[in-house]
Amino acid sequence: MEAELQQILVQVSNLQHRRLQTKHNIRLLDVGKEEEQEDAPPPCRTLPPPCSIPRRLVISPSLGGTPVTPQLTENLRKILFGGTFHVFNYEWRKSFFQFRELNSELSYALETDRGGAGPIQMVVQARVIKHLLFTHESDSHRRTLHSLCEVGQREQEKALAAALSDSLWLAGQELSATVTLIAKDYCITPHLDYKLDNFTEKLQLFTFNKKEDVTKFIFDHIQSFKEEGSHGVILFLYSLICSRTVDRLKEDLDSNNSHLLYLSLGNFVCRQALLNLLLTGRATPHVFNGTAYLEDGSPVERPLQGVMSRSDVGYLHWSREQMERDSLPQVGSMLKTPRFPVWVCCINSSCSVLFSVNRSLLSDWKMEHLFDLHYYNGQSSQRTTTRLTVDTHSHHWEAASRDSDGDPEKRFPSLEMTIRTKWDGAVIDWNSTAPFY
Repeated sequence: MEAELQQILVQVSNLQHRRLQTKHNIRLLDVGKEEEQEDAPPPCRTLPPPCSIPRRLVISPSLGGTPVTPQLTENLRKILFGGTFHVFNYEWRKSFFQFRELNSELSYALETDRGGAGPIQMVVQARVIKHLLFTHESDSHRRTLHSLCEVGQREQEKALAAALSDSLWLAGQELSATVTLIAKDYCITPHLDYKLDNFTEKLQLFTFNKKEDVTKFIFDHIQSFKEEGSHGVILFLYSLICSRTVDRLKEDLDSNNSHLLYLSLGNFVCRQALLNLLLTGRATPHVFNGTAYLEDGSPVERPLQGVMSRSDVGYLHWSREQMERDSLPQVGSMLKTPRFPVWVCCINSSCSVLFSVNRSLLSDWKMEHLFDLHYYNGQSSQRTTTRLTVDTHSHHWEAASRDSDGDPEKRFPSLEMTIRTKWDGAVIDWNSTAPFY
């Protein structure tokens, strides 16, 4: 009798286990459905479903690589959002690296998003310009603005691959880099406290120990970053994190900046640490040079990490709101004076690019007396590259501005104020363009 009772109990236990497993599977499916419903865009016939990745962008199993692990998917979420139940919204998922029209004045330029992915696209834009102007195979005759207008599709793709691999190689301490692509099947079965997004769970990782191999691999799979529906910006961001590794990122960050994105007005936007990671290979939270042991004159419990080395492309920052609150961060020379005359500009929380076609601008002080800078803000409304002439020997801009009307933005355009953080007191001529920013 006792043996029969024990057998009945085992059967009941097995039945309960099967029911729980069924609920678990249903729950996973429901989470995926909830995600699609939650982030679906307004009805629009031209837009793909938010989780749909075209089949041609899904890699073949024969390509090899390493499938993502449950621990890595959780770590990716935590280092990005601070938790495992946040996911990228539709605006992020639809972001990719799209060039402007061929045979136009902006053939070299990427069209960037106004949302959270915009700063990432703009750092890549700065590196694209660097490659097209200064590291092209035949760069001796290409250092003109006009030459950027003659860039063909293959040159666009080669420059994009080089730009992406630049940041990944720096993140991997110039020893290795990892590229993430999307596989056909799920690589993991996530826990119940993890929200499915239907592509992170399909990541396949490819690690390389030579930079040229990274660049070639990205170029061979460039459609996974530049085609609609590819989730190209997110794939690049995952590649960046995997190249740096989560452990190194935790060392880079501090207690006030424990993850790379933060929520603002309903969208996840980039912290300064992510911009620094893209520019320098390290996710340090601050823009000053080196390490600071004081904050507002008082010792800090943990040293504040700034920028440790000169970057290839630079960074300038200006914010009218921060200026009025006397809290404008002082960008150090490591970012202000890069190896190439290309700067990512964060102006009133929006990113854009300034560049010169003359590399000597940063090595010959005589070149800084009077020179041209070219400006691109990434928006589709900009049809031509803006040319600004900068005069560092005239110091009458403040006096002249008193004759303007009372609008401070018209008296001191934010773009001009940004340039003056690098060239103090400079006079800027907009060359018949109506001033903006």
